[in-house]
Amino acid sequence: MRPFVYELLPGRVVFGSGTIARLSVELDALEASRVVLISDNMAKSEADRIESDLGERVVGRINEIEPHVPIEEVEAARRLADDCQANAVVTIGGGSTTGVGKAIVLDRELAFLAIPTTYAGSEMTPVYGITAGEVKRTGRDPRVKPKTVVYDVDLTLGLPREVTAGSTMNALAHCVEALYAQERNPIVSIMALEGAKALKRGSVIVAGDPGDVEGRSDLLYGAFLAGASLGAVGMAIHHRICHVLGGTFGLAHGDANAVILPHVVAYNREAEPEVMAALADALGVVDPALGLRELAETIGAPTSLSDLGIREPDLDKATEMIVEGRGYNPRPVEREWIRQLLEDAFAGRPPSTH
Repeated sequence: MRPFVYELLPGRVVFGSGTIARLSVELDALEASRVVLISDNMAKSEADRIESDLGERVVGRINEIEPHVPIEEVEAARRLADDCQANAVVTIGGGSTTGVGKAIVLDRELAFLAIPTTYAGSEMTPVYGITAGEVKRTGRDPRVKPKTVVYDVDLTLGLPREVTAGSTMNALAHCVEALYAQERNPIVSIMALEGAKALKRGSVIVAGDPGDVEGRSDLLYGAFLAGASLGAVGMAIHHRICHVLGGTFGLAHGDANAVILPHVVAYNREAEPEVMAALADALGVVDPALGLRELAETIGAPTSLSDLGIREPDLDKATEMIVEGRGYNPRPVEREWIRQLLEDAFAGRPPSTH
């Protein structure tokens, strides 16, 4: 057993079907009497119902969210919270919606309750990201993690296929990077592997029947474990690549994860043979890189950067930005590898088996 440190992240999780009905009770526990309600377009109808149920407790509302948390949107949201004299933020939607809530509470002492409707996992981490000048910068601060997270499987039953696919691959990336993170520990590894199993199982079921409750439950449960895993440790080069592709070139975070993840796993395979063997076992495959690529194809996730709108001349700029901001990775990051990875991902080639 290698030495490790495991730091428990504080927070309350409410998981199930119909759990959104507990919202008032959960807000009472947080002493949240003046709420700013934030939602994205996909969750607007659910946000309407929340506003109706909470009545005068909702003192401000944001109905539209831009991807990757642009600084202009953050500043407007902070002003709204101040002007309304809010003492709490409630978000309902995907990762960017949660991200705006995090940006508000980063420098405001407000209660924070998140209701995720995708599998982004941001609600379980102390990591935040804000995009300014086409550069997405991330940070880590325990203040941004929601105090309460309400997972309601019913809210995910109508999630579009393309959003489901990209969001699932995003969650799988959280599991993968948690397994070989610099701060890894056996407790997190157990959660990450269980999360990968649930995500694989649920994604295959939902690909065949998007309204299958058990499949959606598996996906949401896997996303919870994935977020909790990555939130307790750190990220590696995969997320750096995806943040550059998203913040600078406008790719949806889930789509970027779907394309890039198999290639990064292939690169890190020789540096972490035990981790990759455990991941392969959890996914029920022989090769985890090829297995992740095949899963992306099965569930309808993108497999090519060119299909997402990246232009070939963009690859050089992306390479420079990724290399300049490199952080930990189990295998040393080389400029030539980053450029080749992006070229392979642009062309939609399968991950290298060498």
